[in-house]
Amino acid sequence: MDKPIRIAQIIGKWVGGGVEAVIMNYYRQIDRSKIQFDFLCDEDSTDIPYEEIKKLGGKVILIPPYQKIFKYQKVLKQVLKKGNYKIVHSHINTLSVFPLLAAKRAGVPVRIAHNHATTNKKELKKHIMKTLLKPFSKVFATNYMCCSEHAGRWLFGDKTYDKGLVYLLNNAIDLSKFKYNEKIRKKVRNELNIEEGVLVVGHVGRFVETKNHTFLLDIFKEIHDNLPNSVLLLGGHGPLMNEVEQKISRLNLKGCTQLLGQRDDINEIYQAIDLFIMPSLYEGLGMALIEAECAGAKCLTSTMVPKATKVTENLKFLSLEAGSTAWKNEALKLLDNKPRRDWSKEVSYHGYDIALEVKKLEEYYERVIDHE
Repeated sequence: MDKPIRIAQIIGKWVGGGVEAVIMNYYRQIDRSKIQFDFLCDEDSTDIPYEEIKKLGGKVILIPPYQKIFKYQKVLKQVLKKGNYKIVHSHINTLSVFPLLAAKRAGVPVRIAHNHATTNKKELKKHIMKTLLKPFSKVFATNYMCCSEHAGRWLFGDKTYDKGLVYLLNNAIDLSKFKYNEKIRKKVRNELNIEEGVLVVGHVGRFVETKNHTFLLDIFKEIHDNLPNSVLLLGGHGPLMNEVEQKISRLNLKGCTQLLGQRDDINEIYQAIDLFIMPSLYEGLGMALIEAECAGAKCLTSTMVPKATKVTENLKFLSLEAGSTAWKNEALKLLDNKPRRDWSKEVSYHGYDIALEVKKLEEYYERVIDHE
C-alpha cells in the first residue's frame, strides 16, 4: 500500500518533441510518493533524458520500434506482464491501438489512449495511415484522453466527447520558467549578439513537415525585406533541417537567421523573441504558443491550430491560404509600442498552470485505478 502506483507511459520514439515535453512537465511536478512513471520507448529514440528520469525514480525500458509490429507486440506484452502494471497510458495517437492491444493481452486493467494530434491531407502518407487507424482508437482502450477539445473530438468522435467520456488534460507549463523577465531578455539577446531595437522573429518546433518551416521562411523573407533590422531564431531539430538550411541560403537569409538546435534553455529564448510565428499544417494543441504568450511575445498562427491556444490578446489566427504577404502584413500589425509584461495570470486562468493541473492528473489516475 505504501508503494507508488507505477504507470507505463508509452512514448513511441523519444525525439525531443512537444509530447515528451508535456509528459516530463507533469512527471517533474507529480507527487512521486504516490505515482511513478516508467517510460516505454522505441529502441531508435534519440533524446531520452535517462539521468533525469532515474533521478526522479522512474525507469526507461527500450522496446522494438512499432514498425516491427509482431516483435513489438511480443516484447511489450512481456514487459507489461513482468511489471504488473495496473495502468498503461499511451501517447502515440492513432498508433495507440498497437500498444493497447498488447496491454489488453497482458491483462492490464486500465488502458488510456491519449491523443495529441490531428491530421492534414498535405501530409498524405501520414493522413492515410491516421484515417485507416482512426476507427480502432477505442477498441482496446478503457479510457480516453486528449490535449484539446479539437484533438479529442477528432479521434474519439463528437458523441463520445459530448458524453464526457474524454478527459481533457491541458498541456500545462511551469509558469515561473516562462513568465516575462526583462533581465533574461537582455542576457539572451546579448548572448545571441542581437542589438537593442532589432525585431526578433522566432519559432520553436521540430523540423518536420507539420511545422511548415518552408512557409515560415517565406513569411520572414517578406518581413526582413520590409524591416531589414530583423532576425529569425529557429529552435529545435529534426529530419527536415537540411532542407530548411538550403532554403535559408536560397532566400539569402543566412546572415539574419540563427538555428539554435535542441536546447535546455528554450524557456529563456522566448524572452528574446518579439514575434512568434507558427504556420502549422495542424496541431493537437500547439504548446509552444502557450509558452510564447506567457513570455509576452506577439503570436501569429494558422487556423489549423486549436482556438484553445489563444490565452492572451497577443495571439492572432490566419489561414494558410492567405499567402506569405498577408502573413507578413498581419505579423507587422501585431507589433505595437505597449510595454512588454508578464501574462502568466492569464495563462493560469485558462488552465495551463502545471502546479494546478498536476493535482487533477493525480486524482484522475487514483480514480481510474479505484474503478478497475
